Amino acid sequence: MTHPLNPAIEMALQQADRNDEFKDLPGAGKPLKHLHQPKDAVLSHLMKEHQAKPQAVVLKQQISEEMAKLKTLTDTAERKAQMKVLSELQLKLALEVEALTKYG
Repeated sequence: MTHPLNPAIEMALQQADRNDEFKDLPGAGKPLKHLHQPKDAVLSHLMKEHQAKPQAVVLKQQISEEMAKLKTLTDTAERKAQMKVLSELQLKLALEVEALTKYG
């Protein structure tokens, strides 16, 4: 499915090319950086720009923090509640990793 603005964008690019607006651009003729996987380039750029992290990384950090918290607890009820939190985070991580493996 094409975007409704594709013809307008194409016309603007052609006009700019005719007007030599692309002449002498920095890096002209050189490959674009960080495009080893072009399909992910925009997403990677946006995530880097906004300092976003993949969900699996966030979950691993949360698990580490919750494990450290568990080590400080001595009350049995508190430890049990903390272990439940940890198991839920570990399940989320497992599902996230499985989705990444299956769907990319």
